[in-house]
Amino acid sequence: MKHDAIDVHTLAAAFALGALDDAERKDFDAHLRGCAQCREETAEFEATTARLAAAVSETPPAAVKAQVMVAIDGVRQLPPRIPAPSVTPAFGGFLRRRAVSWAVAASVVAAALGGVAVWQAQNGQELKQQAEQAQQQIDAVNAVLAAPDAHTVHGKTANGALTTVVSSAQRDQAVFTAANLPAPGAGKTYQLWLDHNGTMRPAGLIEHDGTVVLAGNPADAVAVGLTLEPAGGSPQPTTTPLLLLALPAS
Repeated sequence: MKHDAIDVHTLAAAFALGALDDAERKDFDAHLRGCAQCREETAEFEATTARLAAAVSETPPAAVKAQVMVAIDGVRQLPPRIPAPSVTPAFGGFLRRRAVSWAVAASVVAAALGGVAVWQAQNGQELKQQAEQAQQQIDAVNAVLAAPDAHTVHGKTANGALTTVVSSAQRDQAVFTAANLPAPGAGKTYQLWLDHNGTMRPAGLIEHDGTVVLAGNPADAVAVGLTLEPAGGSPQPTTTPLLLLALPAS
């Protein structure tokens, strides 16, 4: 099966996230041996995926294991799911339809919602809302990662946090991830900014390690900034930026 060269180049994210089937992975693996650009993009997406999972991971409460062991005998086992037969999609259309939702959902949901099933009987409505919010976050992140023009840049803040920005001019969106971000302190929060040629525009808040979709349109922005601000944020930066990460030209 012959594949369009442009379609092959768009599969770096899906390959890095394990979202290709065996035949597609084999074909793209062969393509990688002769394409330095795709090798670089694949490495960037692999690093980004690891940071996304690590940034949203949480240690479950110590009581969770004991509660699971007590409740497990009363949980009815469901029959196995048997997927319906389906026709394998064309290689070029695969990423556009399925994108990278499987792998991102598996890594982010497993880390962020690992305790949902345990607590559902006690806090069903609250956990349902949390699950819906987490799913919305995953969908938004997926959309940016799956964009055919997605670009990834990495940086390090002045206080030691590792950061990643994935941007898509086609979607007019960007995703920011932070790992090892120190606690902001009482009455403080971290605020993100989009630098539009010297004009800093608020792009959202992040209080600790995690992944957020930046508010605002990054299309004309030249960099993403991070500052420490009073709780609730500021209309303009009040402190020296901890990070000013240049965005690639679209």
